[in-house]
Amino acid sequence: MTEDDLDITPEDESGNEESAQAKTRKLREELKETREKRDEYLDGWQRCKADSINARKDALQEAQRAAEREKDSFVADILPVLDSFDNAGATDAFANMSEEWQEGILRIQGQLLGILDGHGVERFGKVGEPFDPRLHEAVQESTDAPGEVHSITAILRHGYRAGERIIRPAQVVVKA
Repeated sequence: MTEDDLDITPEDESGNEESAQAKTRKLREELKETREKRDEYLDGWQRCKADSINARKDALQEAQRAAEREKDSFVADILPVLDSFDNAGATDAFANMSEEWQEGILRIQGQLLGILDGHGVERFGKVGEPFDPRLHEAVQESTDAPGEVHSITAILRHGYRAGERIIRPAQVVVKA
């Protein structure tokens, strides 16, 4: 509404009270309509602002989930290399290597584990700890192994987790 839309012309000197009241009613109606439009526009703007904030939060959460999936995928690609170090360390050939070579290989394995640890990825699975089906995959049961019932007697493959997310469960032998 512009100033041209309003009819504010001075009354004649004698003044017409009825005419002034009609103009006042008209102005009040126009004011009421203007306030209603203002409220409608304000509500629309507030909804739009809330939608924008929610969309930004959703985009950030999705980006974070995508980054976590990408990190987990990358870690899963590295795990076979760490498994190979574990398997190599358990062979007779490793035991027959010179001490310097053994230390060098173990140092490389330690560096890889350190990098994962620096990115919040933890290796788990130890002989003697209780079996937890959320963390461990029982591949075999053993009745003649030492230890308590339902405890881990051997680690076949270590598990890895990032925070509470399990990237890969540990494969273990459990005392039956």
